[in-house]
Amino acid sequence: MHPALWISKSGLDAQSTELQVTSNNLANASTLGYKKSRAVFEDLFYQTVRAPGSQSSQNTELPSGLMLGTGVKTVATQKDFTQGSFQLTQNQLDMAIEGEGFFQILRPDGSTGYTRAGNFQLDENGQVVMAGSGFPLQPAINVPDDAISFDVSIDGIVSVQLPNQAAPAILGQIQTANFINPVGLKPIGQNLFLETQASGAPIVGNPSEDGLGNLRGGQLESSNVSVVEELVGLIETQRAYEINAKVISGVDQMLQYVNQTL
Repeated sequence: MHPALWISKSGLDAQSTELQVTSNNLANASTLGYKKSRAVFEDLFYQTVRAPGSQSSQNTELPSGLMLGTGVKTVATQKDFTQGSFQLTQNQLDMAIEGEGFFQILRPDGSTGYTRAGNFQLDENGQVVMAGSGFPLQPAINVPDDAISFDVSIDGIVSVQLPNQAAPAILGQIQTANFINPVGLKPIGQNLFLETQASGAPIVGNPSEDGLGNLRGGQLESSNVSVVEELVGLIETQRAYEINAKVISGVDQMLQYVNQTL
């Protein structure tokens, strides 16, 4: 079997993976707090026919060698945690993190998930929960039924205005978490990430302190996907896929010619 067939096949597999990553980015272009992904590739091992530096005579050596590549493989998908744009809303429960950090979410199994999506709502008990899943925000914040307004300061202090009270009532303190290596977090859907060994342990603190970002009430962080960039990448992926397919077609024609001629 001609080696170029297998090399081009690996190229087709790599571009198919790139296409899948791009399509997922485009599908989530309007998902709040979504962070775009990118595929990471590396070349496969090389077949060394002549090593560089080998002796070509008693007193001379080869300045370069003869090494033939065997293709490409996908080694990782990386999240890009750059800041998304902010959009103002009329919902007092909406929050956005300006800078580093994640909201902490209590999952049904007792573990903690982490998210950048701040579109929170209240459940039947007045607890602040995620809009899509109903998972509660941690530390828990419970809003009284008769609260007139809900406010979050840049450092995470939650206060409400109650009837017949001049001063706002403090309900609690929202804490956010950050990681030494956020790229190592595991995305699990539902706008959530999980801690992994690669991400390191969460560093929990109050917003606007110790490098954590500020909280912005009444705002939401949009996806950081640039549709234009993704469409340009999609065109590049299509062309690369076509070129690899043409190499396979060309090798097939060469082998067909040899088979018919000899």
